[in-house]
Amino acid sequence: MTHLMSAREFNQELSRAKREALVSPVIVTDRGEPSHVLMSYGEYERLTRSPGSFVEKLLIDDPVDVDIDKSELGLRPVEF
Repeated sequence: MTHLMSAREFNQELSRAKREALVSPVIVTDRGEPSHVLMSYGEYERLTRSPGSFVEKLLIDDPVDVDIDKSELGLRPVEF
């Protein structure tokens, strides 16, 4: 669950923001619009880490669900 916090709350309650960021990202708003995100360093490293090899890229924990329809090719008989 992401936490929302106004810039004013963030300035007044930095310790709380840091505690919440250990659990999930904290979105800091400025005049009601998201302006910054506070997250743990571990989460930052996970998001910015680049898999080194092709095998590591295949093992990424972020699965993508893709529905692929079997296409109809309309093959014709071949004359020999």
